[in-house]
Amino acid sequence: MSDGKAIVMMGSDKDLGFTQPCLDLLEDFDIDYELFVASAHKTPEKVLDILNRNENEENLVYVTVAGRSNALSGMVDANTQYPVIACPPYSSKFGGADIFSSLRMPSGVSPMVILDPEAAVLAVAKIFSLSNPELSEKVSSYQKKIQKKVEESDENIEEKSG
Repeated sequence: MSDGKAIVMMGSDKDLGFTQPCLDLLEDFDIDYELFVASAHKTPEKVLDILNRNENEENLVYVTVAGRSNALSGMVDANTQYPVIACPPYSSKFGGADIFSSLRMPSGVSPMVILDPEAAVLAVAKIFSLSNPELSEKVSSYQKKIQKKVEESDENIEEKSG
C-alpha cells in the first residue's frame, strides 16, 4: 500500500458509475482509499465530519465527484489543508455549463479540476509519489504503458494506410 490515502467523496450514489474507473485505478496503484456519499447541500454536517475525522492524517488527497452545482469541491477545499481534486461528471443536460461551478471558486478556495476520473487518480498517485519511490515507479510504468498503446496504434494505422 502507498504511504497516503485518498478520500473519494461523491455528491450522490448516481456518481458511482462515473467514479468506478477512479476506484479501479486507485487499486491498481495500490493506494488506500475510502469512498463516501456526502452532499455539501444536503448533508453538510456529514461532509465536515469526514473532513474532521481525517484532518490529522499524514498524507491525504481528496477527490470530489459532484455535478450540477458543485459546492462539494469548494466546501471540502475550504475546510482542509490537503489537496482537493474536483472531478465533476459531464452533463449534457445543461450543455456542459455546469462545469463552471467547479471552475469558479471564491478567493482562498482552490480545488484542482480534472475532468477524467483516471487522470484524477494519476494526479493523486503523482502527489503521493513525491515521497514514495515505489509508487513513483508504478506511475512511470503506467505512463510507459499508455505511451506503448499510442505507438502501437500509430503502427497499426501506418500499416493500414501504407
